[in-house]
Parts: sequence; structure tokens; C-alpha cells
Amino acid sequence: MERLRERLSSSEKALLSFSQLVSIENPTDVERDACIQRFEFSFEACWKAAKQFLYDMEGIDIASPKGVIRSLREIDLLSEEEAIHGLTMVNDRNLTVHTYNEEVAVKIHSNIKSYYELMVSIIERIRIRSSVD
Repeated sequence: MERLRERLSSSEKALLSFSQLVSIENPTDVERDACIQRFEFSFEACWKAAKQFLYDMEGIDIASPKGVIRSLREIDLLSEEEAIHGLTMVNDRNLTVHTYNEEVAVKIHSNIKSYYELMVSIIERIRIRSSVD
């Protein structure tokens, strides 16, 4: 449980940092790229927290982000719609290495706010279900 507590704390810190850029309405290219970078590290922290939760609380050992999203759906932590959105988020995360491509960067950024909200929901639900303070 201690590892889960650490992972949740890391996720919350990453999401707090991410929130500072998510709300910018008309970002400059630099702000957009910084937001995508914060999305990347927030995503990494959150999926690893979810992976730890599945292992500690459900006895499920999953090695990939998509597998974690599917498992969160199976244990009813996510709805079907949220799981589909989560899988799209994983795909976009995998595309972030191509943010030098303007079209890719704009596409990813257009979904950033909803990804932020999904990650916040996942972490809140994990905290509630695991009773980790």
C-alpha cells in the first residue's frame, strides 16, 4: 500500500502542474507544447498509479497502459465510454513523440482538457476505493 500511496501522490502533483496549462484558452505554440509535455508526464504517473492499484487491491498484474485501462473498466472503475476515451488517450500519448508535426500537436491538444478530467477522475476513484489517505 505504501507504493500505491507514493504513486497517487506523484500523480496528484503531476496533475496539479498539468492543470496550470490545461485551462489556457488560446495557447501560444510554446504553451501548447508545454501542455502536451505535462500531459505526457501526468499520463505516465497516472497509469502507473492505476497499475499499482490493480496489483495491490485487485491482484491484477498488467504491464501496459491499454491493459490497465481495460482492467479499470472490468472492475467498474471506468464506464464503457470512459474506457474508450482512455484508450484514445493512450493512443494520443503514443503520438506525442510527433509533436514537431503541427497537425499532430493541434490534434492532441484539442483533447487535452478531457484527458486531464479523465485522469483526475481515475485518481480520485482509486483514492476512494483504496482508502489511501
